[in-house]
Amino acid sequence: MITVVSDTHGTDGHRLEGRTLEAVREADLVVHAGDFTTEAVLDAFESEVGAGAGAENSGERGDGESGTNAAFAAVYGNNDDPGVRERLTAERTVERDGLRVAVVHGHEHDDTSLSLLGRQERADVVVVGHSHEPGWRRVGAVTVLNPGSHADPRWHRPGHAELEPTGEGPTGRLVAPDGEVFDEFDLAATGRE
Repeated sequence: MITVVSDTHGTDGHRLEGRTLEAVREADLVVHAGDFTTEAVLDAFESEVGAGAGAENSGERGDGESGTNAAFAAVYGNNDDPGVRERLTAERTVERDGLRVAVVHGHEHDDTSLSLLGRQERADVVVVGHSHEPGWRRVGAVTVLNPGSHADPRWHRPGHAELEPTGEGPTGRLVAPDGEVFDEFDLAATGRE
């Protein structure tokens, strides 16, 4: 499973709870679209990645700090401090189980640039954060996914995304920290043109 989160906006802890914490611990790959805010939050978040059973090596993380081989791919956001910005990049593309994911925070992107990024990276999905509004949509030939914020939803519902590879192609769902699935989608059906 690939777990997608964004916009933690913490000061010293990961702010993960309920199903979101379980999904981060169980994932083979965790993607974070930025706005940890501080290095302490980034460190706390990384310590939970793959802490559950069943994580397998993907080679993305490669630091061995958490004692697991689960992968962690993150970018920085507009609210991240200089320490976070030194450790992460503004843009990243990762692949897991045949699913190619381009990741940006989104504060410097409009629909045109997201579509171009997805096509340039040959991505199956472009992950963004910033707005704190969970949802997915087609932008030209690209599917754009925003997991929302698991910890600071502002005027939106809290959420994260879970992506599962299947024989017919990847499927996904948007999930609240209490475990409620509030949207489901099929990336194969909405996939690249």
